[in-house]
Amino acid sequence: MSNDRLKALADAGVSIWLDDLSRERLQSGNLRELITESHVVGVTTNPTIFAGALANGEAYDQQVRDLAGRDASVEDAVREITVADVQQACDVFSGTWEATGGVDGRVSLEVDPGLARDTEGTVAQAIDLWKAVDRPNLLVKIPATEAGLPAITRALAEGISVNVTLIFSVERYRAVMGAYLDGLEQAAANGQTLAGIASVASFFVSRVDSEIDKRLEAIGTDEALALRGKAGVANSRLAYAAFQEVFSGERWEKLTAQGAKAQRPLWASTGVKNPDYSDTLYVTELVVADTVNTMPEKTMQAFADHGEVEGDRVTGTAAEAQEVFDSLERVGVDLTDVFLALEDEGVEKFEKSWAELGDTVQGQLDGAKA
Repeated sequence: MSNDRLKALADAGVSIWLDDLSRERLQSGNLRELITESHVVGVTTNPTIFAGALANGEAYDQQVRDLAGRDASVEDAVREITVADVQQACDVFSGTWEATGGVDGRVSLEVDPGLARDTEGTVAQAIDLWKAVDRPNLLVKIPATEAGLPAITRALAEGISVNVTLIFSVERYRAVMGAYLDGLEQAAANGQTLAGIASVASFFVSRVDSEIDKRLEAIGTDEALALRGKAGVANSRLAYAAFQEVFSGERWEKLTAQGAKAQRPLWASTGVKNPDYSDTLYVTELVVADTVNTMPEKTMQAFADHGEVEGDRVTGTAAEAQEVFDSLERVGVDLTDVFLALEDEGVEKFEKSWAELGDTVQGQLDGAKA
């Protein structure tokens, strides 16, 4: 049975992507079930997700035994395991990809987070992953660091579809959109077909509230405390206004004439971390067409149970959202420092997760040899 609440969300123009993937989901048919019943049209992954999948259940045992039997390195094992899962997921979503003209039906796989400050390394691995997965509905995840921006452009110029991750500020988001337009123009100059290139820009939501709320509580005034839980949604609404501005006008029209698709905003980190807030806050308040919301299953289930679609909650809200940020600065929140801290923390967390994934795979390989 199709879930009516999630259907209403999809009907409002929000593409529902699951922020999770495991071989068990693939083998059990659960992912196909989510497509038909929960209107899921894409998947995002990260090292934490893969480490959790490997640590639970027996779905990977045979592949791990095979890898151990030929003395595969941890690096090679991680790559083969993750590529195999992503290939299968891409195949599951192939019908969605075809039905939406390549807009949805996408599966993301990220480059090694240790390359976040390494442009050349990121480009090389993006090309490598694109070839290894060998599916047109793959998105290679590249972080929106200073070194990531030129890597994004160069990957797109090679015809690689990209999920730009770890975007926290509207300023950096504008740079990401600029990198996308540059990449499309270079791709066209390289003879690539623009209709085959897709991209989303993953704008993180709950982490912004977590960081700013912590600072507001340290300030402690009534005015500061009244602003808790408002920054994440306001930031995203300002981002959407920037999206509408950039993907219009003469430069963009030239690219659309060549088949280019807009780089949609993707609301990431939408699991609510503060129990005082509604568990569907970052879904309900960010409903607007031409966006993606990638949700942990817990958030998706919460919305399916009691979420409400209250119409477009984003278009025309930029002035109100800017007032929130003006108020944050007025009470003493250093927003420049907030976004720098979030990016550094984001890269650090991804690197830690990558190391944990390696440790998990090493443990599995050692166990298979014992």
